[in-house]
Amino acid sequence: MYLEFDNKKIFYNIKNSEKSKALIFIHGSGGSSNTWKNQLNLDIDYDIVALDLPSHNKSDNFSELSLSLYVDVVHQLIKSLNYESVILCGHSLGGAIIQQYYFTYPKEVSGLILCGTGGRLRVAPFILNLLKNNYRDYLNSLPAGAFYRTTSKETIDLHIQETAKISAEVTYRDFKICDNFDVLSKLDTIEVPCLIIVGKQDQLTPVKYSEFSHNKIKNSELHIINKAGHMVMLEKLDEVNQAIENFIINYF
Repeated sequence: MYLEFDNKKIFYNIKNSEKSKALIFIHGSGGSSNTWKNQLNLDIDYDIVALDLPSHNKSDNFSELSLSLYVDVVHQLIKSLNYESVILCGHSLGGAIIQQYYFTYPKEVSGLILCGTGGRLRVAPFILNLLKNNYRDYLNSLPAGAFYRTTSKETIDLHIQETAKISAEVTYRDFKICDNFDVLSKLDTIEVPCLIIVGKQDQLTPVKYSEFSHNKIKNSELHIINKAGHMVMLEKLDEVNQAIENFIINYF
């Protein structure tokens, strides 16, 4: 399916429930809706939506990328599908997007799922340098940087293939958005229920990021998933899906 936005097309996958409520998934830097392929079959009575952000995968290219653009696209998607209740789930950069969305439209969000993310997302300079100077080396760094050491080669290889579809420039701009993101001082103003998920061995957004958010957000629960890195939703899909289903059952 496609959303029209500023005379361009934004791609999204949707599993319809015939309800007016949705769980919307937003991928991280250099990702796509395929990041959430294992979550499209969640056993919940919600529409399940996963989109490709502007300039990513099947969505049209935009000359400028920014956090505000990403928030505006998600807002337009929600309005166009006319949902009455929305839970937002974001991974890494996607977590920044959904937090900023909440601070912009607090009354339009029923709940947040923060996955491998934080209230501040500084990026190591060597990652930015690789994206600027040697994209192949960046892709080659993903097995060690984004995954736990026992994650299957098939899972890692498929992720690298998906990542390679996104240009180095787009991924670089995503990481720059992350590097400039900081809402640490506002986390304690989040009023909606929050589920916080992180891989215990996540090197890109370490457990301490999620623990900080959990301590600041009043109505939150924290799930630390063992033997998983930054791509926890690909590495430990059953545990992630169970946590999401339980969260929705318990709070909504």
